[in-house]
Amino acid sequence: MATKLSLKLTNRAPKKPIRKLPPTVELPHDATIEDAKMVIARQSGFTDYNRIGLFDPVSKQNLKNRRALVRDEAGVTSVGELVVKDLGPQVAWRTVFVIEYFGPILFHALVPLIRPYIYLIPPFAYKSESETPMTQVQWLLFALFHLHFLKREFETVFVHKFSANTMPARNIVRNSAFYWLMAGLLCALDVYAPGNLSARDELVPLDYVGLALFAVGEACNWIVHQHLASLRKPGGTEKGIPNCIGSSLVTSPNYMFEVLAWVGVILISRSWAVVLFICTGIIYMRSWSRGKEKALRNEFGDRYKKKRYTMLPGLI
Repeated sequence: MATKLSLKLTNRAPKKPIRKLPPTVELPHDATIEDAKMVIARQSGFTDYNRIGLFDPVSKQNLKNRRALVRDEAGVTSVGELVVKDLGPQVAWRTVFVIEYFGPILFHALVPLIRPYIYLIPPFAYKSESETPMTQVQWLLFALFHLHFLKREFETVFVHKFSANTMPARNIVRNSAFYWLMAGLLCALDVYAPGNLSARDELVPLDYVGLALFAVGEACNWIVHQHLASLRKPGGTEKGIPNCIGSSLVTSPNYMFEVLAWVGVILISRSWAVVLFICTGIIYMRSWSRGKEKALRNEFGDRYKKKRYTMLPGLI
């Protein structure tokens, strides 16, 4: 019969301790990190075990892989200790993404709806909106923005598989602000403005190039997301080596095709707001793609073909 693991529990934040944290915990020999969280949460009086953060007593690193066996964590077993922290109220990652992407959908529906009133108010005052209705190109951009973010919502609900269950609820505002304010409010106010560069009724060759880039970028991004989802079993946290369209060029081809699609929107809209949005997004994606490259190298070693560029060939 396998022996149980008996581990000392220590508060990571002495100034904000878990008051009912037991001094020790006994776990089954095959307990996972998630199992340990459940047991500790129950004994500490928490209803949501996702609030419990577990840390290695030696490396001080967060034990993020919820499917990893506790007995396989060298620092934990060598010291016989788990460091515990209350991470605060949590929200599901899937919920976070749904909320993030809802912002642009909302603003790109709302601004055209109240357009007759917005552009009569300084500093947006132009002239009577009835004299300058939305043009065909502006309605095209309306469709492209909604297609992109509705696709994002669909992938969030039906395609993506998340390695972590939740994130701190307090981060929702920070995470959503980028999409709600930049992709949503700022881009909508600029793109649908009367007299703007997007206020055109005829498509020129540059617009057709933009449409082609958008279509190719969105389609390839969809293919990559489907492939990445196939690398992880339902409820799993395992990593896989991407082997799909674009993966021979960069670590994160989904980001590469994301940027390609938005370049298409820029060519059609000629909007400084869209440029600002995607340039800011590139800063975030660069960090995420580099983190993924590092994780793949650490996980798979020589089995993984190292990439020089992580998201944009020849640049990043």
